[in-house]
Amino acid sequence: MSWRALRAQTAEEVRMTLEQGERLLVTFVIPILGLVLFSSVPIVSTGTAHRVDFFAPGVLGLAVISTAMVNLGISTGFERGWGVLKRLGATPLRSSTLLAAKVLAVLAVEVVQVLVIGAIAAGLGWRPHGSAWLAAGAGLLATAAFAGIGFLLAGTLRAEVTLALANGLYVVMLGISGIMFPLAKLGGFAAFARLLPSAALTDVLHPALSGGAGVPVEGWLVLAAWAVAAPVLAAATFRFE
Repeated sequence: MSWRALRAQTAEEVRMTLEQGERLLVTFVIPILGLVLFSSVPIVSTGTAHRVDFFAPGVLGLAVISTAMVNLGISTGFERGWGVLKRLGATPLRSSTLLAAKVLAVLAVEVVQVLVIGAIAAGLGWRPHGSAWLAAGAGLLATAAFAGIGFLLAGTLRAEVTLALANGLYVVMLGISGIMFPLAKLGGFAAFARLLPSAALTDVLHPALSGGAGVPVEGWLVLAAWAVAAPVLAAATFRFE
């Protein structure tokens, strides 16, 4: 793998994400609007002294889903459908370098998301006092899991199907993952929801960033399982054309 090619392609992937309106919509606009709206308007009871204390960790989790699954999956799916990945395979840029650059670009964009969303949440009164290291570890596991899901969709389905399915999963995870309202409100369905990587991520982020109760072991186990299984399955099934 050429490190120079990897750096150049990573920079290009980041540039495309930050310059294209549809990508900015899902990676920044929707999470930020959700944070501001739900933190400011008493739509949902959160059980916290300040509403932003509940929504900020969830929106940070949503940012990971937006970038690692939706943005990555859709962009890669259309590049595959248009034959871009096939043509790149005939250039000095190897396919492994391209996929590695995409993952590194996801991580770079997530850093920007954390800084922007964290600053806005702080402006709304959020004062995290937990462990940033635990939150970062959960974010890395979640990134591996959702990037694996994104590559799995993009590498096996038509681009239009990937677009619809990625957006559909995004909406489902937004609703049943403890991002916009507590999982306890799901009743008996909460046990199933906690098997999803999105709910496991919020289960870890809330205590990790609030300094409250200990981070649940179950959340770590679910995240770790998805972080291994999704990339392995994606690697086994990915087709470049």
